[in-house]
Order: sequence, then structure tokens, then C-alpha cells
Amino acid sequence: MPEYPQLVFAGTDGGAVLSLAEYEARGGLTALRKARALEPDAVIAELEASGLRGRGGAFFPTGRKWAFVPKPAKLPKPHYLVVNADESEPGTFKDREIILRVPFRFLEGCLIAAHAISSQHVFVYIRGEYEREFEVLRDALDQLRRGGHLGGVTVVLHRGAGAYICGEETALLESLEGKRGQPRTKPPFPAVAGLYAAPTAVNNVESITTVTCVLELGGAEYAKLGTPGSSGTRVFSLSGNVANPGNYELPHGISLRELIYDVGGGVPGGRELKAVIPGGSSTPILTAADIDTPLDFDSLVQAGSSIGSAGVIVIDDRCCLVQLGIRVSQFYEHESCGKCTPCRVGTRWLTQILQKIEDGRASQADLDLLLSVCDRILGKCLCPLGDSDAIAVASYVAKFRDEFQAHVDLGRCPFGGASSLEGILAPAALHGRHTHAPEVARA
Repeated sequence: MPEYPQLVFAGTDGGAVLSLAEYEARGGLTALRKARALEPDAVIAELEASGLRGRGGAFFPTGRKWAFVPKPAKLPKPHYLVVNADESEPGTFKDREIILRVPFRFLEGCLIAAHAISSQHVFVYIRGEYEREFEVLRDALDQLRRGGHLGGVTVVLHRGAGAYICGEETALLESLEGKRGQPRTKPPFPAVAGLYAAPTAVNNVESITTVTCVLELGGAEYAKLGTPGSSGTRVFSLSGNVANPGNYELPHGISLRELIYDVGGGVPGGRELKAVIPGGSSTPILTAADIDTPLDFDSLVQAGSSIGSAGVIVIDDRCCLVQLGIRVSQFYEHESCGKCTPCRVGTRWLTQILQKIEDGRASQADLDLLLSVCDRILGKCLCPLGDSDAIAVASYVAKFRDEFQAHVDLGRCPFGGASSLEGILAPAALHGRHTHAPEVARA
């Protein structure tokens, strides 16, 4: 595999760095000391110069997001930093590895961010199923506390209960406040009225970890990596029909072809590449003809998709796209909080129509209805969950219309039971939900 610069995972060739002494010996905490020697506005200026944009999916400029948080003198309330570690997007599994391999780099980023927005309170909302990750983070936090590095900042690790909807920032805030995890109407936005109706910055784990890298290098130097509109490196979660799945830190702008074939070892078993989902299950699908698309924000938008959470799912020629649509739609139907009608009803409706097409019971009108329902969901929900289902399903039809049409014309699935997804159920179909009582550790 070609050599690429490592920033987020720097220093982990020999394994995870779980000792504070080892982390400091490798230059750890220098970025925190540098940040605390600067005024908060100067830290934000470094982030703006770096061009760093959010790694959670929305890709919003991080420095600008922090700049929206009012100064304490203008809004004399507690300021909060909330970190979204509720990684739930199918195809995305990078945040858990960041926590497991470089917990101190992540927590250092939390403390830098807290200084930048004048906060003394950090909440890390971590997915309930991430038990080992929680333990690693708790241990690292305890080492920082004993070393006197928190600087008066209180860090709370809050375990969620396995709800995908709590990945949406306002639903996450509702859950932190002890309420049902459902999205809020906006405005007001969290920067002004977030956690406990106070100014709040909400960032993703990779974004916060990268903040440490930006302060180490300097904003201008970091901006030289990647592409002009998508600076720096990105941790790509590569999965699906690929020889070497895993998390790979690579510069923005690397092509899908390079990621899948040079880094991932290609499609195994001599199969043909059929499609790629480039940014997690909620992003539009691309065909094999799009293989040379660079993995950066602007290039993927131009190709009709999105970089999203950088969860790249490789699909070979054995996959029935109608079956894939059913699995994806079942997931979003199951995870809908039910607060708004287009999502609550629409996701279920999409699943039912897709199942009808797969079973060979659909007419031409049903295929048209499928796209009509997608249109009635898009842009009409309180949060992106319903949109995610509609965007994904509509893209499958748009890119593989002939395959959907064949189901209708033949009155059966043309794969005849040979699809790689045959008989594989989405978790929603099992009618089970993992529940975990919230657990809090304070330092």
C-alpha cells in the first residue's frame, strides 16, 4: 500500500497509545499548551486558516461553527462542548477506532475546543454499545485528571442507549438533558441555545481529534494537505465486497479507485465492481463508472453524491439493489423517532413498496409511487433521518432503474435467490433493539 501522511493515527504503528507518559513522550499535549497560551479567538483563527470542516457528515467549517458561539460577556451563561461519539451510520466505524487507538489525542482536542469557546464543561455522548471504547476513554480521562491537565474543565462521559436518532445534534442534546431523544425545531440553533438552553458547540469525534493535529501543525500548514475545498486527511471506513476492509487515514482527493484497489486490495473472488456508497448509508450511490471520482466534498457533489461520514461501502455484481434498498429502508424505518409524519409514515411506506417489488407483486404504478413517496419525504422532516432513507432509495432507482424495472416486468427477482443479500435480515427485521441504561463517569 502506498505511504500516506498520518495525523489522527500518528504514532500508532506499534499499537494503541494508552499511556499518558507514552503519549507525552511522543509530543502529546504540546497542542493543548500552545492553545492555552493563545486567546480563544486566536485558536478559532487557526481552525479557520486550516480549512477544517466537520467529519460527522455535514462538513460544516469547524472554525466558523465555534465562532457562532457567543462570547461569555455577551451571553453570560455556562458554555458547553458536546462531542458526538454516538457513531451509528451504517458503513461507518472510524470514531470507535480513534477512541481505542488515540484516546489522549481525542481528549486533548476536547480541551482545546473547550478553551476556544470559553467552556468549562465537556460532554462526550458515547454509543452505549461501545463498552470497550468507554472503558479506554474513562481510563485515559482519569490519567489526564491525575496529571492535572484538565485545567478546571469538567469532562462527562455519557453513555447512550443505542438510538440512531441521537446522532442528530439536537436529539443528542435532548437525550443528555434526560428527555426522549427527538430532534428540536430550529431555530434557535445550539450555538445560542443548546444544552440546557445555553451556548453549545456540537462536534464529531474525528473533528475534535483533528483539532489537535491542526494546532500541532498550524492552520496554514494543515491547509496544504488534501484539496483546496477539503483540506487535511480523512479516516475512511472501507467495507463491503473488498479484500482489505478497515479504517484508513488518507488525504482528501484520493480517488475511489485508489482507495478500493490500491489500498483495499480490490474486489475479491474475481467479481466485478457494481456500485459504491461513498459516505455511509445515507448518501447517494455511485456506479462502477464513477470509480475515478476524487474523495473530496466538491468532487462527490459534482458526481451526484456526498462524502458524508466517509463510510465507503463496496458492492459487487452479486448484489440485488432492490434487496439493498429494503435493508436500508428497514433500518431507517426502525430508527425513526416518530416525531414527524413524513419520516414516521414515509419510511415504512418505502419499505413496503420495495418489498412488494422484490416479491414480484408490483405494477409499474408501484415503481412510480416509490419515487413519489421519496419526493414527499425529502425536505419535509424535522431532521435528516427521513431524508436519508429517501435519498438513498431514490439514488438506487436512478442509477439502476433497469434492475428495478426487471423485477416488475418479470414478476420476480431476476437474481433468482442468488443475490449476496438473499436471506440476510436488517436488524429491524429481527424486531430487537439493544438497550443499555445510561451510565455516567465524571472527572
